[in-house]
Amino acid sequence: MNFAEIDKKYIWHPCTQMKDHEQFPIIPIVKGKGVYLYDINGNKLLDAISSWWVNIFGHSNERINNAIKKQLDTLEHVIFAGFTHEPAAILAEKLIKIMPDNIRKIFFADNGSSAVEVALKMSFQYFQQIGLKKKTKFISIEGSYHGETIGALSVGGIDLYKQIYAPILLDCIKVKGPDCFLCPYNLNRNSCNAECFESMQKAIEEHHEEIISVIIEPMVQCANSMNIYSEKYLIKLADYCKRYNIHLIADEIAVGFGRTGKMFAFEHANIKPDIICLSKGITAGYLPLSVVLTTEEVYNVFYDDYVKLKAFLHSHSYTGNATACAAAVETLKIFEEEKIINKNLEKKEKIYNKLLEVFDNHPNIGEIRQLGMIAAIEIVKDKEKKIRFPWEQRIGFQVYKEAVARGVLLRPLGDVIYFMPPYVINEKEIDFMIDVAYKSINKILKIER
Repeated sequence: MNFAEIDKKYIWHPCTQMKDHEQFPIIPIVKGKGVYLYDINGNKLLDAISSWWVNIFGHSNERINNAIKKQLDTLEHVIFAGFTHEPAAILAEKLIKIMPDNIRKIFFADNGSSAVEVALKMSFQYFQQIGLKKKTKFISIEGSYHGETIGALSVGGIDLYKQIYAPILLDCIKVKGPDCFLCPYNLNRNSCNAECFESMQKAIEEHHEEIISVIIEPMVQCANSMNIYSEKYLIKLADYCKRYNIHLIADEIAVGFGRTGKMFAFEHANIKPDIICLSKGITAGYLPLSVVLTTEEVYNVFYDDYVKLKAFLHSHSYTGNATACAAAVETLKIFEEEKIINKNLEKKEKIYNKLLEVFDNHPNIGEIRQLGMIAAIEIVKDKEKKIRFPWEQRIGFQVYKEAVARGVLLRPLGDVIYFMPPYVINEKEIDFMIDVAYKSINKILKIER
């Protein structure tokens, strides 16, 4: 058997209804280079979603390849309790330098969900150890996504992922969050004053004595149909957290490392979170790694004689993996030396202008939205009334299959088609990516244009 046949026989894929692949087989990939993936038959696919938002500098990036090869000749991994190594130290220093001035400490983990678990536990234990025992609840917004481990699911707000596990999840406070596509105030994200913050304001005012922290994805709820909202919401949130002694946890796992047009999404609001979670793009998609950054104030509450049991007793076998850290260090060097944020400003304009050119007058596109290198189009049944297609029709999934046949990987969120390509994408590839989306949508909806 070749590896595709072995896969079909044994492997259960993530976030997938395996029965779908009876009609739409799993695609066996043998190579990646730049924005392209190559399958076992020699076909190439433009990776328009950066392989789940991680591959920011393209597949098989020469600089990162070489950094990993060099690291493998010296140290691949070592226990991180009581030991350290140069890649971790260099990475820590580089990250702290680009953080707000309140962030001074870094804790290593190994994936996004783990980072969220670390942040939740760290925040809870902090308040317990300073004597605020009533603080036992986390607060988050509807439509949020923070991972799929139990704690992360508990603070998430998408029923698709969490409903079946409801009996075993933590008791958290959920509030209605921004929904700029179907804004109940009939306002625009670019000119509003984040009137939708009133739900969060009320919840904090009523429950602040028991709230540990608010966890939020700054500027974009990626898994919630790429829901982009106003920076004024974050400004108000940061003010309320400070006012009521609540930690603000910025989940930058999907939106960090240049994805929104700034290095980190919270920079759009010029706020200073208490705890920051990073992963995905940190190694440019090469190896699992995550970090949780926090303040000296939080760190100092855990600093004491061991027998007093104030230590943060959380660990992973691959914490601070040297090879992953080497990839992350090279990733940050690429940002610095190749002026990636500035280059992306031109590319995001090209993506937006192309989307307007192709989709602005399309009868079934309810909205075109973009922030930095994140863009999305919302497929609707009725454009004027913003009525979506019935979920059972799976329009987005059909578009996905058609786009793959045409050479572009567009994995939808419901009926939202989004574009989060590697930053190395060029103008010709941008045109191809969006033209394929256009042709695929029209074919599925039987539109002749």
